[in-house]
Amino acid sequence: MLDYSPLWKTMEERGISQYYLLKNGIGNKTIYNLKRNSNITTLTMEKLCKVIGCEPNDIIKFTD
Repeated sequence: MLDYSPLWKTMEERGISQYYLLKNGIGNKTIYNLKRNSNITTLTMEKLCKVIGCEPNDIIKFTD
């Protein structure tokens, strides 16, 4: 199962808000999916990493 809890922790540590994501090309639906641990595309993950300035491991983890 995908878990995006590291994303919210990384955003908090870096002072990044959901509003900042919206203003930098991350859509409402994507944020909705992230909050519910739903699937996102690898393109979206790449965009998130660029906007936040992090690695994929900083925004996602896999759990059983």
